[in-house]
Amino acid sequence: MVSLNRVVMQPKSRRMIQALGPKTLDVAEVSGKWGQMFNFKSYEQFWYPAHDICLGPYRDSAGKTRTFDLILANQVWEHLDRPYAATGHVYDMLRPLGYFWLAVPFFVPLHAAPQDNSRWSARGLKNLLIECGFEEEAIYAEQWGNRHVALRNMEEVWPPVYDEATDTLKNDPNMPVCSWALAQKV
Repeated sequence: MVSLNRVVMQPKSRRMIQALGPKTLDVAEVSGKWGQMFNFKSYEQFWYPAHDICLGPYRDSAGKTRTFDLILANQVWEHLDRPYAATGHVYDMLRPLGYFWLAVPFFVPLHAAPQDNSRWSARGLKNLLIECGFEEEAIYAEQWGNRHVALRNMEEVWPPVYDEATDTLKNDPNMPVCSWALAQKV
């Protein structure tokens, strides 16, 4: 079962990651497990609160900043107290030509885990990434949603599960439900 909020974002994002050649990538994921579906060269998960991306880059036992070819953050950035600082730390951990992929909700109910702080449209994600060091030409950002999905997000049980028979996937650019971006460090 796939959450209705992710039914479009996840397949498009999987294709983006597959196009990078997963078997060649050393990957870190921030407080998530979405990357487990790929066959990466190496894959590590860094979970909050043991690893707080807002406080600094991930470090090895000698205190040296860890570096990666790809860093993933799926439905995490909206929970961060300091998303700009965190994005700067991600930038510092990327190897030259490395990538940062992130996905966030836009029009969804408050979901504290432990808190819920921010929302970004595709343009907002692009602005965040630019302000944290990524070049505009090296950022691809997209959003998806529609009024039907937004209304489903108001149901008592959340997140709503995709029902192929009743849920439309037609995109309404004026009603984003989720946004995602892939940025390359050049």
